[in-house]
Amino acid sequence: MHLGHVVNALYVWGLARALGGRVRLRMEDHDRTRCRPVFDTAILDDLAWLGFEADEGHAPVDRQSDAGRAYADALARLAATSTVYRCRCSRRDIGGHRYDGRCRALALPDAAGLSTRVVLGPGEERALDGLLGPLVQTPDAQCGDLLVRDRHAQWTYQFAVTVDDLRQHITLVVRGADLASSTGRQVRLARLLGRGTAPVFVHHPLLAGPHGKKLSKRLGDAGIAELREAGYTPARVIGLAAAEVGLQPEPQPLAARDVARLFTDP
Repeated sequence: MHLGHVVNALYVWGLARALGGRVRLRMEDHDRTRCRPVFDTAILDDLAWLGFEADEGHAPVDRQSDAGRAYADALARLAATSTVYRCRCSRRDIGGHRYDGRCRALALPDAAGLSTRVVLGPGEERALDGLLGPLVQTPDAQCGDLLVRDRHAQWTYQFAVTVDDLRQHITLVVRGADLASSTGRQVRLARLLGRGTAPVFVHHPLLAGPHGKKLSKRLGDAGIAELREAGYTPARVIGLAAAEVGLQPEPQPLAARDVARLFTDP
């Protein structure tokens, strides 16, 4: 974890406690090429050191890598009511653009090396964001037919979190502002899966590095482990993160048990 992750924890635990809700811990390790058990261990250790304790999903730890059956069942339900098809296009073929559905009519077989997509269909989706206000997005215009499983047979982020939010009865989704554009496609996908009422979303500010880029351990930003080794206390780290995104005027130490006051004090 780095300081940007602490900002997310501030919003998650702070809002949940202020609203009388519960925090669910979920390891989103659907990408087997990037996720490692050692990373999970480090995250859990950092959260425990900071004092952020989840109410659900921690004993045992809720991991997306263990939920393959739930995702397969959800895909089967989706295929029974929506257009789901196999796709042979790679990222290079698409080039970062909206997917144009070029494989939709090919009736490709269910074979290794092919990905899976679902037709989202036309129209707007609306959702409420606690910070940004009403969100209105047109998923099909944004991304085209949504990728739900890649050619390596890995479930995608968009599909996995939507299925998880539905089956775990998540009513408040708190995440960084860089994911705000995913909201409409997830709301549409949830509706196709049978969800009636969309969750409320909160897309919080991101903590940027010196060049304006989102913090990332890959880019060399200091992690919580390094701050601990430098002598920082948990309260000092949390207070620093809160000040960096304007939740308090100065980086005063703040214990995890007190973060709710950031969202309740006038």
